[in-house]
Amino acid sequence: MVDIAIVDYGMGNLRSVEQAMRHAAPGREVVVTDDAAVIGNAQRVVFPGQGAMPDCMRELDGRGLRSAVLEAANAKPFLGICIGLQMLFEKSAEGDVAGLGVLKGEVLRFDGNMRDEKGNRLKVPHMGWNQVRHVGHSLWEGIAQDARFYYVHSYYVAPEDRKLVQATSDYPGPFVCAVARDNLFAVQFHPEKSQAAGLKLLQNFVYWNP
Repeated sequence: MVDIAIVDYGMGNLRSVEQAMRHAAPGREVVVTDDAAVIGNAQRVVFPGQGAMPDCMRELDGRGLRSAVLEAANAKPFLGICIGLQMLFEKSAEGDVAGLGVLKGEVLRFDGNMRDEKGNRLKVPHMGWNQVRHVGHSLWEGIAQDARFYYVHSYYVAPEDRKLVQATSDYPGPFVCAVARDNLFAVQFHPEKSQAAGLKLLQNFVYWNP
């Protein structure tokens, strides 16, 4: 039984996630795997992703990993990252594709006509560092309010149940950037690219006992 399995379905920023997780979890066995049995036997599961949601869902199913991910998301400490957050919801506007349906809600695209307070057009994708306002979940322990995390995304999640929301960022208005339920925690930003604050979140996940 491995300590931490990072799900490989061909679409994740796997090397950066693996390196960051090894740094956050010294002495723990961390594996990148596309083996459903390894994911099923792991104590903790990290579900990263990059790219387009339709491609991610197709690759996940093509590798026979849907059931393993669903079981992990419902049964053990589980961390979704970027597309790994979006795929947990019911439906995405990106390609009008169904997600895994673990959480109720949808994934929406940023308005291409958004402007900042000075009237400047905001680019989509939202890319770069942004402040995160979080609430009292144990994975935020030791992370300052308004700490900055790194983003690269054109879509954001809209949960039906606002009780799921664990953090927001502004672009230009607030959008949900972290959700949690029971054993599951998922973020829109990239903790593996977010320096000290991101490594602290990963470390908190390693020692989290939901």
